[in-house]
Amino acid sequence: MRALRIGSLAGIGRVLATRDTWVFYGCSLGSWTGQWVQKIATDWLAWQLTHSPAWVGIVAFCNLAPSVIASPLAGAAADRMDRVRLTVLTQLVTAAHAAALATLVLTGTIRVELMASLEVVLGTAQAFSAPARQSLLPGLVSRADLPAAVALNSLCFNLARSVGPAIGGVLVALIGVLPCLLVNMVAFFTASATMRTLRVDPRHRRGHAPTASITREAMEGVAYAVRHPAMGPLFLFACVIAMLVQAVPQTLPPFVDRLYHRGPEGLATLSTAIGMAALVGGLMVVAHGRLTGLCRLAIGAGTALTLATVGFVATGSFAFAILCAGAMGMAGTMHTISAQSLLQSSTAGVMLGRVLSLWQLITRAGPAVGALLYGVLAEWVGLRVPVLAGACVALAACVWAFRMAPAMARGLERSAPPA
Repeated sequence: MRALRIGSLAGIGRVLATRDTWVFYGCSLGSWTGQWVQKIATDWLAWQLTHSPAWVGIVAFCNLAPSVIASPLAGAAADRMDRVRLTVLTQLVTAAHAAALATLVLTGTIRVELMASLEVVLGTAQAFSAPARQSLLPGLVSRADLPAAVALNSLCFNLARSVGPAIGGVLVALIGVLPCLLVNMVAFFTASATMRTLRVDPRHRRGHAPTASITREAMEGVAYAVRHPAMGPLFLFACVIAMLVQAVPQTLPPFVDRLYHRGPEGLATLSTAIGMAALVGGLMVVAHGRLTGLCRLAIGAGTALTLATVGFVATGSFAFAILCAGAMGMAGTMHTISAQSLLQSSTAGVMLGRVLSLWQLITRAGPAVGALLYGVLAEWVGLRVPVLAGACVALAACVWAFRMAPAMARGLERSAPPA
């Protein structure tokens, strides 16, 4: 049986051959760029308000932790509701969040406790947005081009991740935090207005009619993933990497200030290095061009990400830290695209939203827990020791995952999903 290709330049060209995919990816690129512009500003604002690694970790935790509760329900909602309308609604909530934060900054009433509370609202909206939005892709492209569409989706994210921090860092350094919040507000209001015009295949605009309560359908999604012969090990490995390694890029300001003695321009430099290298990593996965070998690629990239994180926190040289940050961005993106492509290609259509919500749970809640853990421990033993200890555990998980790779490949690297 011919192996399903995961992407190529020709595949990406076919994905972008219609007006609706241009709208979809244009909205994604614009809103994600605004999101990264705001993230640079809010990360620095939290640090300036408190100069506490613990508080920076708490703010990151409040943004990412709602995924623990909301993601399974969000996946069930994405499988039973109009996915375009759900996406638009979450984008409006995100724009309103930016407007509220801008108002607090403008009036001089901003406090870190208020920031943390608003991050809970934003994190909940993002938990519902991701599975709904990603589940639209099969309704916009053919199944043969779906993996290329997934890769292009990640490339857009990482292009925004490279451009957004650079814009945000310049704005914070020259003008302040407020313009960054306004940029994000405008970006998401524009995306919500434009996304309404999408013409999606009705079979994919809504997964299925409700068959039970949303809670029961959410649990059915969890059971589907657990029963799958290879998803469990992949999810477990990704969870360890997310919590112990990918938490570090979520809390850059303390590292920038205490390890490298830099200001917002240093934060922007590291974030841009991560984003630009991530874009290269995404293109490398696209060039791989097939499902075969993706399991080992996902595990190998997770291993490289762990080693790059060790180098990042162990060095005192900012130049070397930039190189390590680039390696983190490249490896992290290769790990994410490979794993998500495997999940997209091996999941039955009616379960797609729920499986993607579990992926969202791991990739958002994992870094949240890690950020909180590292932030609290940093108050007692410094920034380096907790991260290096976590990296040792992550490396052990990498060894285990390589031993599981053949079984994972048999269950995930196939040309059609099970019924």
